[in-house]
Amino acid sequence: MSLTSILLGIALVSNIVLALTIIFLERKDPSATWAWLMVLLFIPIAGFFLYLIFGKRISSQRIFTWDTKSKLGVKKSVQQQLRAIEENRFSYKNKALIEFEDLYYLHLRNDDAIFTQDNAVEIYTDGKEKFDALIRDLERAKDHIHLLYYILRHDELGQKIASILIKKANEGVEVRVLYDDMGSRGISRKFIHRLRKAGAHVESFFPPKIPKVNFKINYRNHRKLAIIDGEIGYIGGFNIGDEYLGKNRKFGYWRDTHLRISGDAVNNMQTRFVLDWNQASRNHIGYADRFYSGKVSGDVGIQIVSSGPDSDWEQIKNGYIKMIMSAKEYIYIQTPYFIPDESLKDALRIAALSGVHVKIMIPNKPDHPFVYWATLSYLGDLLNAGAEAYIYQNGFLHAKTIIVDGKIASVGTANIDVRSFRLNFEVNAFLYDKGLASRLVDAYNDDLDLSTVMTKKLYERRSIGIRFKESISRLLSPIL
Repeated sequence: MSLTSILLGIALVSNIVLALTIIFLERKDPSATWAWLMVLLFIPIAGFFLYLIFGKRISSQRIFTWDTKSKLGVKKSVQQQLRAIEENRFSYKNKALIEFEDLYYLHLRNDDAIFTQDNAVEIYTDGKEKFDALIRDLERAKDHIHLLYYILRHDELGQKIASILIKKANEGVEVRVLYDDMGSRGISRKFIHRLRKAGAHVESFFPPKIPKVNFKINYRNHRKLAIIDGEIGYIGGFNIGDEYLGKNRKFGYWRDTHLRISGDAVNNMQTRFVLDWNQASRNHIGYADRFYSGKVSGDVGIQIVSSGPDSDWEQIKNGYIKMIMSAKEYIYIQTPYFIPDESLKDALRIAALSGVHVKIMIPNKPDHPFVYWATLSYLGDLLNAGAEAYIYQNGFLHAKTIIVDGKIASVGTANIDVRSFRLNFEVNAFLYDKGLASRLVDAYNDDLDLSTVMTKKLYERRSIGIRFKESISRLLSPIL
């Protein structure tokens, strides 16, 4: 028997064993199961290694030790709020908020997302404005700076922020920087060494145990958080890099949405950072009063909601669906990737068929072609139900925003795709305030002026080549 025959036999047996594992042990979503079986069928040897790198599930019991919540008193506060809602004695500063009590309850029960009502929020849709504000707040830090970013580059913007962090660390401010190992894979050791030499604490999320070989490549920390002195928090879509200032020729202007928050919601952002930091670092953070300011800043209602492969439920996706099903007038969505699962697609379809105005905006400049072709395919489905689709033409649209009826909204890091719902670690701010939702609607309408409409007729005129790409991408969409 030749060596080739032996290798082919091994590949065949490996494929069969792996297929059985996927079907009977992993218990993946059926669509993801079929997608992986296709990969194994058509590329048997390479598919085996692709699955080991991209498809292997992680064990929350083995990897995660999220015991910090109890130590920080989160569980106690959650139980108090749950009981107050269940017994109809929860105190609302704004009586209109009672309308969305079931949404608060959903996030409280399934994500320990404490509902806060005393926040002030500023919205940034331009990178320069966002980073100017962040830099001002970093320069004013007195006690600590906590940064968590999926992408951290050592380009001009990254170096500028690093210089501020080094200066603050030399002044005695506690500086902690957590970045994702894959998202920030281009970062230099020299850059990290400079920060650590000044006394800053720097860690990476899910680094490889073997250099250049990361078997958790599919499970990344996509969150973007900045907390300064426990009083100010930033959350949204901007990472740290020059392209977010519109300096990348490929993408041009970068349109994103980010929030600057002050108030009790910052405490919940701080807890999210502490949880992630304690997973990534041996130098755990314990409870400290100085991390939690408790300062009242406004009257905006906010829940900070997280999700990830360690979650029992797809919390952010469930929140999206709950928002969609509550809509009476309109649903406005901005997302760079639109690959909904059946539950979210059905929710949008039902809303559109019910007469709710559903508007979905995506970018004209794709950064991931397969994902973009799959996006076009799913948009086509909703066009048939009466939804409206818009293509943003003024650069790259990276915002992850949903607004419903000018009353509630969500801004954060989660795209509308399977990766954000099931694979990545994400965090969103769910916002309960008419004034804030109105400002987000205004920004959306401004973007409509810079967008073209994708009508049903235009969609049906797409070329055979695009149709073929859409079909292949859609088949693979559960694992993109």
